[in-house]
Amino acid sequence: MFELFEHTADLGLRVRAGTLEDLLAEAARGLLTMLVANPAAVRPLHVRTVELTAAEPSYLLFDWLNELLYAFEKDKLLLAEFEIQLYDGNLKAICRGEPMDPARHEMDHEVKAITYHGLRVVQTKDGWEAEVIVDI
Repeated sequence: MFELFEHTADLGLRVRAGTLEDLLAEAARGLLTMLVANPAAVRPLHVRTVELTAAEPSYLLFDWLNELLYAFEKDKLLLAEFEIQLYDGNLKAICRGEPMDPARHEMDHEVKAITYHGLRVVQTKDGWEAEVIVDI
């Protein structure tokens, strides 16, 4: 589960999930929802593999979202489906999506950057929670 929240001139993303893998997938869907007002219109036509290493979960979340934002900025690739595997601080994700199509994708926020401000990922008795602020 994810939700967006207003933060001064920025936009926040709060995520909850049972596992860290699910948390990262939900955060990715949250980022997509920031970019596209109709995320269900994004079809899983292209595959991109993402591999990352991070010392702790908050940095992994930051790097993960940065990688997805870079895919959009560089290739206009909207990624909507995620299969994530974590092992020893490493992430391997199979991501599916398609290039942005102005005729079908209603663009929403212009996300300029993922920020460290307010970044947190914590394990709770019910699973995992995260918050991240993006610069819009």
